[in-house]
Amino acid sequence: MELKYLIERIETLEYHMRLAAEALDKTPYEFNKLVIANNLTKDETSRLISLCEDMHNLMEEQKAEGFLNFHPLFKEFSSKMTPKLNPDEVVVACIKQQMFLPLMNEFKKFI
Repeated sequence: MELKYLIERIETLEYHMRLAAEALDKTPYEFNKLVIANNLTKDETSRLISLCEDMHNLMEEQKAEGFLNFHPLFKEFSSKMTPKLNPDEVVVACIKQQMFLPLMNEFKKFI
């Protein structure tokens, strides 16, 4: 095995351990549990959070323009997400962990 791969793997494990420790201290941390269960790296998790932020901002812009249907936005969200995750599970986990609530409550209509 390559040293780079081993270092990346160790960093991912350390990251997961920090998330697991948080989940034990405070519940519910469904999003964190989802990250661990699907073996996401720190980079993949950061990209997912950035995607959620981008989708939230886009939804707010669309609302300001009078949009009422956000199904196309949900489809875009689903298509840009890592294939390791199920979009429906992400929506539920985010709601349980109180993350991106306006966005996820809209997306919940489509799951």
